Amino acid sequence: MLTKKQLDLLDFINKRMIRDGVPPSFDEMKDALNLRSKSGIHRLITALEERGFIRRLAHRARAIEVVKLPESLGGRPAGFSPRVIDGDRPDHTPAAARDFQSEASELPLMGRIAAGVPIEAINDSPPMISVPPAMLKGQGKHYALEVKGDSMIEAGINDGDVVIISETSVAQEGDIVVAQVEGYEATLKTFRRKDDMIVLEAANPKYEPRILPAGQVSVQGKLIGLIRTY
Repeated sequence: MLTKKQLDLLDFINKRMIRDGVPPSFDEMKDALNLRSKSGIHRLITALEERGFIRRLAHRARAIEVVKLPESLGGRPAGFSPRVIDGDRPDHTPAAARDFQSEASELPLMGRIAAGVPIEAINDSPPMISVPPAMLKGQGKHYALEVKGDSMIEAGINDGDVVIISETSVAQEGDIVVAQVEGYEATLKTFRRKDDMIVLEAANPKYEPRILPAGQVSVQGKLIGLIRTY
């Protein structure tokens, strides 16, 4: 699932590639999306790369390759195969999150984060998933997200895993959090502080840490558990 701006940028890049054979410049992307600075484009490009929709090629100027398109833009993710779910669970409930029948707690599956989607952009009636009660620590609200991508793979968080998030706006050094950036992009990353800046650190050497002013980052929850299907 992509945010509107991520989808708009991917659509713009793809159309320009088809028309001209080369991707647009960052200034052209900024103007097309009505952004005030190129830093917003850099963040959108990073998010699209983490989700596997584009690839940046080293040692070449303006080197962006469209790897795949979402169905809304006429494509299907590379390697897509339907996920078959037995029983009466909602169609979009991940297989990793079913069959905890008798004593399970029900949590809303808010969407996908690879990292991410803005929590506010999720539809009003998300499917519910069953979670072992022992996984929920303390009181307060919890929700689940399905992970897409490999940006946290060295923290043991794989593509297709379902992460259980405790809703909070406070994070400690080293917590893995859902962090919203500039109000429209959310990401699952390790939270760190560096002077008056926030560092969102991937657990994969392919991805550089993102260093942002504290005012641009809002913590929306902390990772407390994970469900996986083998």
